[in-house]
Amino acid sequence: MSDEAWRGFLAAEGLDDWVVLHGGATAVYRVASLAEAARLAQAFAAIPELAGDGVLLTLADERVSVRLTRDLWAMEMHHIARARAVSAVARAHGVAADRSAVQEVQVAIAAKGEAIDVGFWRAVLGYSPMAPDNAVDPLGHGSTVWMQEIDAAKALRHAMHIDVSVAREVVEARLAAALAAGGRIVDASHAPSHWTLADRAGNRVCVCAWPDGAGPSESADATPVDP
Repeated sequence: MSDEAWRGFLAAEGLDDWVVLHGGATAVYRVASLAEAARLAQAFAAIPELAGDGVLLTLADERVSVRLTRDLWAMEMHHIARARAVSAVARAHGVAADRSAVQEVQVAIAAKGEAIDVGFWRAVLGYSPMAPDNAVDPLGHGSTVWMQEIDAAKALRHAMHIDVSVAREVVEARLAAALAAGGRIVDASHAPSHWTLADRAGNRVCVCAWPDGAGPSESADATPVDP
């Protein structure tokens, strides 16, 4: 497991359309109709480099989303050229990327090593494995489930929390909206990588700019770790 590929992607030129989320590089393009979305998706599907590489295309009447991988750690350096090819096709069709529309929601289920039960979650949700510690919706609609192993000596305070991964320029606005809606910050020690918030009942959620907002000195350890 290496962070070389996603860091290289973030540092590369010509990738302004793209946001690097927990699940890898994603772009969202705005369109005017479902028919236009279908035409754009067909053009993306015709890019030779995308064939058979686990790319996920989703479309609606106002957008087309492109995910190059389903997991951050599946990114490779060749995804830089593939992202540029997608962006070039989008420009040729006269559509613009909307980085503010890119997000990923992940359910983090915390447990100590001997109690981690990813097989149960895959079975009960009908999900597929993407990495040894996660389960993903094969349709690409539902949240990823990540099994978060905590230190055996650490108290398990919350068995589950939500991670919301967004573009680096969006995270503060999302944070402000959550606070205005009644949330409270319970841990800002990892900012600006992520903030941990809670609702009035104490249920927790991490609002994350990592990895999209990761600085050159940050490591994979910046991913949310507090259950």
